[in-house]
Amino acid sequence: MARNFVQPGETLTLIAPRALASGDGFMVGGIFAVALAAAAIGKPVEARRIGVWDLTKTAGQAWTPGQKLYWDNTTFAVTTTVGTNALIGAATQAAASAAVIGRVMVTGQIAA
Repeated sequence: MARNFVQPGETLTLIAPRALASGDGFMVGGIFAVALAAAAIGKPVEARRIGVWDLTKTAGQAWTPGQKLYWDNTTFAVTTTVGTNALIGAATQAAASAAVIGRVMVTGQIAA
């Protein structure tokens, strides 16, 4: 193996941009991740960049399987609205518009 390989990059230690609970989604620069533990603002937190997660969604939006999903870094919720929001993955199952949680396949891409 190459000597300069560090890690696969699926789990990273990032600095919490706000107080986080375990399972919260968050952005650090262009990286979207899900906190694996609670962390205070400005403290290190282990976070996962990929996988299928149940995350807070924007109420009033119905999701269909495979629909592209975005992170709204103002409301801290997953949304179907593109705008200035960062693409984070896709819905793995339908979610009713009244639902506050949706199942998301987080794909680990770097936001523009």
